[in-house]
Amino acid sequence: MFHHIGELPKHQYVWIPDSFICKDPTGALVPAVWFGLSSTPGRTWGCTVLLECGAIYRSLPPNAIRFSKDADPTDFWCHENAQRWDCYGWRFSCIEYTYMRGMDVIAKTNGGEFLGQYLFTAAPFDDGFSDHPSQAKEFTFIRTRCNHLTIQPTDKLLVIDTSFTPVIPGWPDNLKRCETIYSCE
Repeated sequence: MFHHIGELPKHQYVWIPDSFICKDPTGALVPAVWFGLSSTPGRTWGCTVLLECGAIYRSLPPNAIRFSKDADPTDFWCHENAQRWDCYGWRFSCIEYTYMRGMDVIAKTNGGEFLGQYLFTAAPFDDGFSDHPSQAKEFTFIRTRCNHLTIQPTDKLLVIDTSFTPVIPGWPDNLKRCETIYSCE
């Protein structure tokens, strides 16, 4: 469990547009190792990377992460596609669910639906939103097929498990939010 900063379950080799990190950008993509994450209320998740030059760069927005040098370095992938909700607390935990490892998913972003692959989950805790059943969320980090990062809550995600779900599942329209706190005492 982390307070403000933490580490990913597994580091990721990525590329960063130099416009996010350089005073005089040239439009190039810079190789990096993404290893850390930060949560600050009212902001996007912050990504911490090690640059090839040896420098550590903190608080990159999720739309700065590219999983391939061939990913589009332009503004195509904006904040609204990369993340649906700002962080709403300081505390979180990260886990790579073993069952979900490597599974294909469909993420519904503000800019449309994108096919991708599950990376890991960040779960906020100990804040007013997470403490209320109808607002509690886990955030799924996804590598899209267009090699960008998107972070979506579970209600904006469909998992494709070919041994259990339809190959292209439809969005369920009969699920309700949990609004009850269950207790045995």
